[in-house]
Amino acid sequence: MPRPIQARINLSALENNLRVARRAAPSARIMAVIKAGGYGHGLSRVAEALSAADGFALLDIQDAVRLREAGFRQTILLLEGAFNAEDMTIIAQYDLACVIHSAWQIALLDGCPGREKLDVWLKVNSGMNRLGFVPQQAAQAMEQLRRQRAVRGITLMTHFANADEARGIAGPLALFNDFAAPYRITRSLANSAALLRYPETHGDWVRPGIMLYGASPFAEVSAQQLGLQPAMTLRSRIIAVQELHAGDEIGYGALFRAEHAMRVGIVACGYADGYPRHAPNGTPVLVDGQVTQTLGRVSMDMLYADLSKLPQAGVGSTVTLWGEGLPIEDVARAAGTVSYELMCALTARVPVVV
Repeated sequence: MPRPIQARINLSALENNLRVARRAAPSARIMAVIKAGGYGHGLSRVAEALSAADGFALLDIQDAVRLREAGFRQTILLLEGAFNAEDMTIIAQYDLACVIHSAWQIALLDGCPGREKLDVWLKVNSGMNRLGFVPQQAAQAMEQLRRQRAVRGITLMTHFANADEARGIAGPLALFNDFAAPYRITRSLANSAALLRYPETHGDWVRPGIMLYGASPFAEVSAQQLGLQPAMTLRSRIIAVQELHAGDEIGYGALFRAEHAMRVGIVACGYADGYPRHAPNGTPVLVDGQVTQTLGRVSMDMLYADLSKLPQAGVGSTVTLWGEGLPIEDVARAAGTVSYELMCALTARVPVVV
């Protein structure tokens, strides 16, 4: 009998969330961000579910090739661009678009084979200080790209560091707009948070990521309030029950001590499945559809669930770790992380069903 843990991927939820993005940015094209294997949901199944998107954005060139060979004709954008001349050859062969974020990548364009023409996205560093040219450098990069025989079209892009927070995007947006003003070319600025909160950032392309998978980009607004549906539900079952007495401890490091007699369920899920080891006492879980909490330290293969107020629960009870009925962002918040990490951390040993 197989171990009872599994992740269920809801393809209709992905489709719904794409529609939410369309309604929020009706005049923009949708560049669905499906990096990291579709945020842990599976590259191919996500691309199929989001096939109505105008484009896909990811990191790995082999993933981009897989999509092309599978018949996807949309714009496919490499978010970190090419890493070497060989990449540039593949980009040209498969008609991929690539981000240009550094001067050395402009030099790679010289090696583009034959008469091939590429679409490039010039990344402007508007304050995140991760990738991209600051405006003073971006002007020179723009002129170099305009003279490049291999360049077919140029899109200006940036990425906001604080679109999901109270600080907002006013400063970076003004910086980007000042730089972009002289250029009458395509623009892309908005991630999920900016797409939903700042219509002035929509431009020509929006780049939704986390919202497509049914998680809210905002700490103070739930996914349900935004009309989003969870695409991944991680479930397992209770495989044993321990009856504790006052003073009994559980788990490695004895991080939890019972103050009174209580029942504790042992759940077949641990950090080797992708559940965060650092999740503290009190992280929410659902047992038979009712909210309870984790106790003690998460093990490699198991964790503990408080059954004190769930007398009907026992061996075989269904446990939802996140997803339908339990927003993944609630679990992430309790664990001191973000929903992105939980999705991407799902390990290969967890069976995935659709």
